[in-house]
Amino acid sequence: MLKRTPFYNKHKELGAKIVPFAGFEMPVYYKSIVEEVLAVRKNVGIFDVSHMGEIEIRGKDRIKFTEYITTNLVSSLNEFQVQYSTMLYPDGGIVDDLLVYNLPDYVLLVVNASNTEKDYNWILENKKWDVEIINKSDDIFQVAIQGPRSEELVQKFVDIQLKDMKYYWSGFFNSHNEKMLISRTGYTGEDGFEIYGNKDLAEYLWNTIFEIGKDFDLQPAGLGARDTLRLEMKYCLYGNDIDEKTNPLEAGLGWVVKFDKDFIGKDSLLKIKEGGIKRKLTCIELEGKMIARKGYNILCDGKNVGVITSGNWSPSIEKSIAMGYIDVNFAEIGKNVDVEIKGNKVKGTIVKPPFYKKGTHK
Repeated sequence: MLKRTPFYNKHKELGAKIVPFAGFEMPVYYKSIVEEVLAVRKNVGIFDVSHMGEIEIRGKDRIKFTEYITTNLVSSLNEFQVQYSTMLYPDGGIVDDLLVYNLPDYVLLVVNASNTEKDYNWILENKKWDVEIINKSDDIFQVAIQGPRSEELVQKFVDIQLKDMKYYWSGFFNSHNEKMLISRTGYTGEDGFEIYGNKDLAEYLWNTIFEIGKDFDLQPAGLGARDTLRLEMKYCLYGNDIDEKTNPLEAGLGWVVKFDKDFIGKDSLLKIKEGGIKRKLTCIELEGKMIARKGYNILCDGKNVGVITSGNWSPSIEKSIAMGYIDVNFAEIGKNVDVEIKGNKVKGTIVKPPFYKKGTHK
């Protein structure tokens, strides 16, 4: 049985195309993916991301334990600060990429929907010290409001000063006699906020946002736009660009790995670092309008040198774009490559990320 988020009926009312995704019935688009991408880039859009997983780590050793199971430096976080990180298997493969919130009474881990149960069980299996691990995913709604006008819109219904909230910081606001969590984070490259609250208040908040949103031409956006927006920024998608067979170093995520602490997978990752990575996740702009899909081969001088992990048409730069792992000997910026698409060799060029360079995130 597929799950439904608290906003399912709202999506139906808005005429969304609903598809199965990560065990949920989710909106892939409402009007069109292109319109929704451009609404977020130029104005403001809202995403239902309630399918994401939320896992709380409580107890006096919560920072120490989170430090152990993730690669980034959790002890460096101030209260209400947020951090992007990865969890690794002992061999250095990626369990998941996630957000880590250092909140006053607990650490909140926000994980990918398709990995929630796997992540929860992995964390339980590696439990150490004085901590309590709670999977709150089914109790919480999450919405993302993204775009250049997002602060102006969101400020209309929250009682804290958003202009004072820096990128990757969070806070609580009061709504309907309950506390909700808000953070200046997102998966689009634009300024924006993610809001978490009790699922019983989901519809109330949705209605509030859309009533205020009338003055902002707020557009609902689905999974299709979300995937396109993140690809334009070279943000990784678990299951495509990263998984248990990839490591953070070859994925370009070495900046979230801090070797001056202990964490699961450290020894293996150090060996990989010392030996040098063999492949690298790269950005490719293609000629024409054909789309490179996951699994398509990347060629250089007729030789197979890599494979596509994500690809799509970019409405923001009006080009066909893709990411893929390429042999490090062929992965330099400016290198010309071919991508095999339906029997055709389509010319492409390796470019410096991100594809879209005008994002407004603060």
